[in-house]
Amino acid sequence: MPPILKKHFHKKQFGDVLGYNSGIGLIGPPLMTAWCYLIDGVLIDSGIRHLRSAILEAVREDKPDAMLITHHHEDHSGNVGAIRNALGIPAFAHPLTVDKMRAPFKIRPYQHLMWGQTEPVALAVHASVHEFGKSRFRPIHTPGHSQDHTVYLEENRGYLFSGDLFLGERIKFFRADETMGDQLASLKSVLRLDFDVLFCAHRPLMQNGKQALRNKLDFLENFCGTIQGLKDQGMSLKAVVRHLDRHEDRLVKWLTLKNACFANMVRSAYTMEQRAI
Repeated sequence: MPPILKKHFHKKQFGDVLGYNSGIGLIGPPLMTAWCYLIDGVLIDSGIRHLRSAILEAVREDKPDAMLITHHHEDHSGNVGAIRNALGIPAFAHPLTVDKMRAPFKIRPYQHLMWGQTEPVALAVHASVHEFGKSRFRPIHTPGHSQDHTVYLEENRGYLFSGDLFLGERIKFFRADETMGDQLASLKSVLRLDFDVLFCAHRPLMQNGKQALRNKLDFLENFCGTIQGLKDQGMSLKAVVRHLDRHEDRLVKWLTLKNACFANMVRSAYTMEQRAI
């Protein structure tokens, strides 16, 4: 990691859940941090590689017994292998995550800068339910943000460990590989579950988490309706982007060289089959 970047790490207690928050920045707070959560000896996600020393110190102190991984993105999987090697504990994930992380995969320069490369690691495919202590975790496959994305419902308390399913009620950009139709379907399937507390990997919500996800679904459905309406009027994809773009994604678009931007979000909605809205 370049020496000019400053590391940020802290622990925070959310009732009976312990959170580890990690990120890097130049001046002031990081542009984005990533949370991983520990409950009943289970660590959900593993933090970013750039904060490996702090995270390894934390897990050696707190001693998780197992890991559950939401998806392969490096801000979630950055320390899986290191933690497993340090503590000798199993790590479980969706079959697509297992396949993805079996071998090295390329990431973009901004991902190297912000989070760091994840090493290949042999994960185990998660069971239909994992029971640890007082907790009962049910994995639910929720593609859209990535094809392997999975959330974990802790059924006994009504906690949803949502990875990157939420992020915010009114998001402003998509990665190039995100798919709108899958995100809408995933949000709808999760909203049928029984939970209120939302442990988002970037924005935890201790109250009204389900309503926040519902608000995101409403926002995206309205957004798609607007896109489809302009498409039906004969506007091209480029014209729709120009018509709707408020340039709120400039910093992210610049940092990611357009891998994450508003135009990707419009494109995914524009090319989605209308019946999927």
